[in-house]
Amino acid sequence: MKVTSLSIPDLLLIEPEVFEDSRGFFFESFNQVGFEKATNISPIFVQENHSKSTKGVLRGLHYQLPPMAQDKLVRVIQGEIFDIAVDIRLDSPTFGQWVSEILSDKNKKQLWVPKGFAHGFLVVSESAEVVYKTSDVYVPKCERCICWNDPKIAVDWPLDNINLILSDKDKKGVLLENSEIF
Repeated sequence: MKVTSLSIPDLLLIEPEVFEDSRGFFFESFNQVGFEKATNISPIFVQENHSKSTKGVLRGLHYQLPPMAQDKLVRVIQGEIFDIAVDIRLDSPTFGQWVSEILSDKNKKQLWVPKGFAHGFLVVSESAEVVYKTSDVYVPKCERCICWNDPKIAVDWPLDNINLILSDKDKKGVLLENSEIF
């Protein structure tokens, strides 16, 4: 496994070792011992989520407040997404900054999103299936949503030829400056 620290160092890009031959491919999508050794992080995952979305679906920017804050390990098993994480830790030198990665079934990359970050993605292929592990369970009363197009965060979403599709919850996202954060 190759681990790359991104421009916000607590965000990690995980690239598994993939074994391919005429039959197809094999890789370990998660190995606790290997992950700990490569990252010095010891996550305990208690929930795994799986979503399927069509092109143009934008989910996010979601997070949960402490004590139910979640670490996430995100990957795509079908299709392609523009995946982002926004630093919402008030004491962080990168507060309000974001990082993006293209995650797809072809590149098999994964994004480690620790507590203290809002997370979201835009489906850029015809459809995409996203699977992510979380370090805590979903608790609706702790969930928050920051507006996907907050001008102070200014995510450069790849919106060419895409008709955005948002849930009612995501349409009601609030600006970062009005959010309950870490």
